Amino acid sequence: MNHEPSERTTIKRIPERSSYDKDTVQSILTEGMVAHVGLTTNTGVVVIPMTYGFDETNLYIHGSPASRLLKESNNNHICATITILDGLVLARSLFHHSMNYRSLVVMGEAEKIEETDQKEYALDLIVENLIPGRVENTRSNSEKEIKSTLVLKLPINEASAKIRLGPPVDDDEDHLLDTWAGVLPLKISFGKPEPDPLLRNGIEIPEHVSALIQQ
Repeated sequence: MNHEPSERTTIKRIPERSSYDKDTVQSILTEGMVAHVGLTTNTGVVVIPMTYGFDETNLYIHGSPASRLLKESNNNHICATITILDGLVLARSLFHHSMNYRSLVVMGEAEKIEETDQKEYALDLIVENLIPGRVENTRSNSEKEIKSTLVLKLPINEASAKIRLGPPVDDDEDHLLDTWAGVLPLKISFGKPEPDPLLRNGIEIPEHVSALIQQ
């Protein structure tokens, strides 16, 4: 099922780049790693970069109980933005330089999760979104750790994606210029793992970490 755009999530500028398709939304959430979460507080607008987890219906974020975002967001509307930069677009004119990207905006009313099992579920999703397979191969959160963490749930009801792909769009007359134009692709890649200095001898790099390196 697609996400029906609301008035505030309907993309008005270059609408042909918009998408409200559920598969597109889920694919951006899967590949993204950081959500910039914005809200209005008593002292003004705040935007904070945060890791996140998600399932088919909700986006999950977490933090310290002392976090202003989490304390002031319960029953308040927030906006989470995820952006994947795919390339720099070099045009023949400075005006038409651009970027290839996939971005997602999710708006809604955040809800604090109180139930321990639901908090544990959300916290596991946050780790799994960054490192698939990590939860299965790591000590679980203790009850004390879960209780000392605040978790917010944001329904993925109001969501819109915007995507730019392809080469530069130059003015016809600029095609005659002796200026190189094209796309410089960008991709996040993982480097060689750096073992913890306190790691016991004989502990090898696990398969789920090796899988990330080989991507």
